Amino acid sequence: MGMETLWTILAHLAIIVGFLIAFLFIAHVIRQKRSPSGTIAWLLVILLMPYIGVPLYLLLGGRKMKRRRDRKSHLELRKAHVALPSQEAHVIDRLLRSYELPGAAAGHRLHLCTDGEECYARLVEMIEGAKDSIHIATYVFHPDAVGLDVLERLTRRAAEGVQVRLLVDGVGSHTLKRRRLKPLIAAGGKACHFNPMFYRPLRNRMDLRNHRKIVVVDGRTVMAGGTNIAEEYIGPTPQKGRWTDLSFLLEGPEVGVYAEIFRLDWEFVSGEALPAPEAFPPPVGRDGFGAIVQVVPSGPDVPGDPLYDAFVSALFEAQRHVWVVTPYFVPDDTLIHAFRLARHRGVDVRLYIPRKSNQRLTNWARGPYLRELDAVGVNIQFYTPGMMHAKAMLVDDALAVIGSANMDIRSLLLNYEVAMFIYSEEDIQAVRAWMEALHHQTEQGVKKAGPVRDLLEGVVRMLSPLL
Repeated sequence: MGMETLWTILAHLAIIVGFLIAFLFIAHVIRQKRSPSGTIAWLLVILLMPYIGVPLYLLLGGRKMKRRRDRKSHLELRKAHVALPSQEAHVIDRLLRSYELPGAAAGHRLHLCTDGEECYARLVEMIEGAKDSIHIATYVFHPDAVGLDVLERLTRRAAEGVQVRLLVDGVGSHTLKRRRLKPLIAAGGKACHFNPMFYRPLRNRMDLRNHRKIVVVDGRTVMAGGTNIAEEYIGPTPQKGRWTDLSFLLEGPEVGVYAEIFRLDWEFVSGEALPAPEAFPPPVGRDGFGAIVQVVPSGPDVPGDPLYDAFVSALFEAQRHVWVVTPYFVPDDTLIHAFRLARHRGVDVRLYIPRKSNQRLTNWARGPYLRELDAVGVNIQFYTPGMMHAKAMLVDDALAVIGSANMDIRSLLLNYEVAMFIYSEEDIQAVRAWMEALHHQTEQGVKKAGPVRDLLEGVVRMLSPLL
C-alpha cells in the first residue's frame, strides 16, 4: 500500500470519526433546555465545522450542566429575616418567591454611588473601618494604581487581624497574577481565582464566569452593583475616560443574603467552609422601616432563571414606563418580543446604551435588535460622553433594579450574577433621578445600516446565542 493510499484512508477515517463525534454532541445539544436560536447556532457550528465546533462546545456548551451543578452547591438562601406579607408584595416579588428566594424585606438603609470617585471613597471607608472581616468578590480586579492601592489596604488590614478574603474571576482578573497576591496571603489574608482560564479546560466551563460584584464588611454593610476594581471604574480623583457606572451601599437584613452568596461562592472555589451567621443583620432606617429590597442571584447555582424571568415578566406587566440602562444589549427572541409588546401597549420604553461599548462584537450584534425596537417606537438613547457600564431598570415607579447583569444572553442565562430589586418609593425615585440625569447626556437615533454592515450584523446575530 502506497503512502498516498494510506493518507487517503486516514483522511476518510478522520472524516467518519469527526462526524460520529459530531452526531453524539448534536444529540446532547438537542436535549439541552436552551432557546431555539441557541440550539440552531450550536448545530450549525458542530455540523459545518466539527473539528472546531466539538472542542468549542466542550468549553462553552451546555447551560447549567449537571456535573457543574453537582460541584457547586445551589444557593439555598436562608430566610431568617421577616419578609413582607405575600398580600402586600409586588407581583415580581411574588414571582421570585416561587423560585425559593427570600421575599422582599423592609428595614434597610440604601445609598446610591453614582460616580467612580464616591465609589472609591466608600470602598476605602469600608476597608479602613472593618473590625472583623472584609469579603470581596469582583469580576475585574486590575493591578493598576487603584487595584494595587486597594490590595495594599487589604494586606495591611489582614496584618492587623481582620479576616480578608478576595475572590476574583479567572478571566476578568487574569492580569492579577498570583505573585501580586503573595503579600496579602503572607499577611494572613486569602485570595482565589474563580475558574482560572487554563485550569482543567475540559472539566471546567470557560464561559461560566463569576460576574457578581460584592463587598461585605463585618457582615453588616455591603457594596454591590456593577462597579469593578480598576482605574476605569473607580479612583480617588476624576479621570478622563472613566466609565459611568452605578453601585450602592446597603445596611439591613438583606446584607445577610449577599453574605450568604459570597460564603457559598468562596466555599466552592477555596474549599473553605465559612460558618453561617446565626442571624441576619437587624433592621435599620427610620422607625425600623427604611428601604424595601430583595436580593436576586442568578446563574448555574440557582435553579431556573429567576433574574431573566423577572425582567421578562416586568416588561409584560409594565403599564406606564420601562427604562433600561445596560452597556451591552444582545437579547433573545423572548426579551425582544417583551420589549415590542410593551411599546405596542403604549408603554414609554427607553433603552440607554453607550454609543460605542468596549466590546466590538456586541456592538455588531446589537444593531439588528436596536433597529427592530426603533421601528416600533422604543426610545433608544445613546450615551455619548464615553463608556457607560451601569445596569439598571425602572418599571412604573413601583420597581427599580440595580445589579451586575447586562441585558444580554450571557449575563442572564450563563454567568453568576446578582441584582437588588427595590420596592420603596423614596429609593425608586432616587434611581429615577439618576436615570433622568443620565438622559441629559444622551442622544436619540439609530442609524440605518448599509448593505455591508447589514450583512455582517446578520452573521453576528446568527451567532449571538454563542456570545
